[in-house]
Amino acid sequence: MAEKVKRRRSAGNVVEGQVHIHTTRNNTIVTVTDMKGNVISWCSGGKLGYKGSRKESGYVAQEACSRAIEDAKLRGIKKVEIYVKGMGNGRETPVRAVQASGLEITMIKDVSPIPHNGCRPPKRRRL
Repeated sequence: MAEKVKRRRSAGNVVEGQVHIHTTRNNTIVTVTDMKGNVISWCSGGKLGYKGSRKESGYVAQEACSRAIEDAKLRGIKKVEIYVKGMGNGRETPVRAVQASGLEITMIKDVSPIPHNGCRPPKRRRL
């Protein structure tokens, strides 16, 4: 039987998009999407070849962001909205990388989840 070849769907020429920066204590994932949420390009510290504690540094987050932005610029992105989620070392440096890339930033928003009342504490210890 002949195997079907899956072809990557072309995103076309996208002018406006969103940059989602998800930071954790161990890694930073940068995703560039169009306004509907379809992924155009993405990059992370692990995709760049870093392992262990190096992935959590701000430098690697900046490098991952610039790599994702360069891929998105090839598809025609000019304006972006930035959404930052999570706490970690790579919160500010990717935003600076987007500014340095020459894209027009229309909005920067923090979408980190905030607990309203938190988890229920454990019951009192009995000895």
